[in-house]
Amino acid sequence: MVFNLSLQYVQNVEDAEEITQDVFLSIHRNLDKFRQEADYSTWIYRIAINKSLDFIKRKKRKKRFAFLTSLFYEDGNAIKHDHSDFSHPGVALEQKESVASLFKLINELPEKQKTVLILLKIDGRSQKEAALIMNLTEKAIESLLQRAKKNLDIKLAKTKDL
Repeated sequence: MVFNLSLQYVQNVEDAEEITQDVFLSIHRNLDKFRQEADYSTWIYRIAINKSLDFIKRKKRKKRFAFLTSLFYEDGNAIKHDHSDFSHPGVALEQKESVASLFKLINELPEKQKTVLILLKIDGRSQKEAALIMNLTEKAIESLLQRAKKNLDIKLAKTKDL
């Protein structure tokens, strides 16, 4: 559950494994702080989402810093910071490019819209479960989903125009 959710955010097996490890370390360290106001799975989902979002933010900061410091290796013309390759098990090779493009657009959505889209449409959670995980009302989840769909439609239309 944690690995799959993390994988939806980062689309890279190694990064998802790292996030999964961080999530379980955090669970182990904070088990005594669990207040049992929600199910364990809901609590774990919240941790996994937060760790995934934090990982993405950290990675973006590193990329910006790396870009500013140097684009190429000192000893040649090879690019030092290539974009990571989309790697998601279970995706057929012929679909890999279109799925990568779709995830690229999903990653451009605001965090809450992205999270709702992942929980409801990719992970198959109900609106009630998503509301508990994100600590929002079901109405707020519904609204976020509609905005996410609208924004994704706009982004898809722009890419088709290119």
